[in-house]
Amino acid sequence: MVKSNEPIWWSLFSAGGVVAAFFYPVTIIITAIAFSVNWISAEGLRELAGHPLTRIYLFLLIFLPLFHWAHRFRYVAMDLGLKGLGGILPVVCYGAALLGTGLAVFFLVWA
Repeated sequence: MVKSNEPIWWSLFSAGGVVAAFFYPVTIIITAIAFSVNWISAEGLRELAGHPLTRIYLFLLIFLPLFHWAHRFRYVAMDLGLKGLGGILPVVCYGAALLGTGLAVFFLVWA
């Protein structure tokens, strides 16, 4: 039996879809409502973004949907006729997701 790393990519795809479907709308709505009715000020929002748990939440909000995008983009590109790029396409897609994850870590930790 041939060992494959596909279950890893499919699990990241699934987790990214769940995060994008459930947490993005809630985050946007709560932030928009809280800010628009002055429950939280700009300074309060900045302080909230500086909290370690908020940074972990933001990391997951960025990291998982990036891998969801990478996996979806890879298979859409293959369906559109780019099967000849089967060796380089995963490297580009998942490499872009890793680059985005690295940038998220950089800006969430050192910004």
